[in-house]
Amino acid sequence: MRNALRLVDCDQRAQALGLTRGLTLADARARIPSLIAIEAEPEADEAFLVRLAAFCDRFTPLVALDQPYGLLLDITGCAHLFGGEAALQAMIGRWMKNGGLDLRCAIAGTPEAAHALSRFGAGGIVPVGEDEAWLRPLPVAALGLPPDTVIALSRAGLKTLADLAVRPSMALSARFGAEIGTRLRRTLGYEDVRITPLRPPPACVVERHFAEPMLDAQGLEEVVTRLIAEAARVLEQRGEGGRAFEIHFFRTDGAVRRLFLETGRPSRDAKAILRLYRERIDALADPLDPGFGFDAVRLAVPVCEPLNEAQQTLDRRAVEDEAVADLVDRLVARFGRDRVLRFVVQDTHDPRREARAVPVAAAVSGIAWPAPLPNEPPTRPLQLFEPPQPVETLAEVPDGPPLRFRWRRVLHEIARAEGPERIAPEWWRDGPQPPLRDYYRVEDAQGRRFWIFRAGLYEGGEPPRWFLHGLFA
Repeated sequence: MRNALRLVDCDQRAQALGLTRGLTLADARARIPSLIAIEAEPEADEAFLVRLAAFCDRFTPLVALDQPYGLLLDITGCAHLFGGEAALQAMIGRWMKNGGLDLRCAIAGTPEAAHALSRFGAGGIVPVGEDEAWLRPLPVAALGLPPDTVIALSRAGLKTLADLAVRPSMALSARFGAEIGTRLRRTLGYEDVRITPLRPPPACVVERHFAEPMLDAQGLEEVVTRLIAEAARVLEQRGEGGRAFEIHFFRTDGAVRRLFLETGRPSRDAKAILRLYRERIDALADPLDPGFGFDAVRLAVPVCEPLNEAQQTLDRRAVEDEAVADLVDRLVARFGRDRVLRFVVQDTHDPRREARAVPVAAAVSGIAWPAPLPNEPPTRPLQLFEPPQPVETLAEVPDGPPLRFRWRRVLHEIARAEGPERIAPEWWRDGPQPPLRDYYRVEDAQGRRFWIFRAGLYEGGEPPRWFLHGLFA
């Protein structure tokens, strides 16, 4: 019996015929030979619920899963956009019905109260301050307690929330656990804990809803332009700028299309943000298909940072910096953040690992590039070869600088040399280690400067080899 197939869920017709969750499939078929059973797919069910949550973003940005087959929407401050709570509830009901779904919905003061009324009550809209009166007749199972606790409460004669509400909370907690008191307070509306949405609430949100579906691409861009300008005004009032902008396009068939824009520094320049939007639209592999039309557009700013008005310098460096930053943002919008890279320094003495390329918008450590000594030539070349170029060298043994070397069939006579700078391998890394390297900065008779190293020592074994690692400007 432990390995028997069991019913995970039943539709209304099956429940009316006496089938329940947990019943073995053999017993169910014995009762109803014509039973149609479909193999459960919990992963697919959850994926569908997540897609349904994305659809409900059009009503509020605060949407959470209420497992196993429910959603919680925090509509605080949103209902008036749809004509009030009753109109919003009716609209959601029509959408779900058009999608072939049955809906039981409740609007209450706390998430737990709405959960209890929708699953164990008749649903509806609870007037402000009347949560307890609506919830007291519900069974104790509405608290979402473990089944054994529900059975114990029933055996003790506590079958409804009203039975629990008149009992001292300390006595209930002492006998049935502290969780029952917490759940009871939240369900009856005495304590409110906000939902944890699937997507973090953005710092700034502006949106437009349309009475008729919008199909015109030019009109859609005008709406986006107005939303960007409105968000810029909100950010200006706060003294902030956005680092990320997310535009949601809600289609009438329930599909949701999102465009994500990033900037390298805080921005509320509406024209610059609109240019990024156009770059992103032009770079889409899958064009923005309106289908039967869009019924809502939302612009969210999930990442904001303080932004003060920049003062232009006399040498116009601030203008140049803004132009470079704007160019980087446009490249990211067109090609993607992972294809626009910058170099950052790493805390290592190994010149091969001193710099690495990261996405231009990625957060990096606070390590700064080493500043050159005043009036001194650079210790590292700007250009490094990967891998280093092998050269033929005549040098003093054992630790002398090279006297001449041949690279790419050209012989270079050394006029000046400085070194050696010995760089040992990083012994704490796993795997085989490269040999010890002695680096020299050399200058040939024509004034060209090179960075050369000897890999290994002359002490026994295979003789060391020489390589050209970089060129000085």
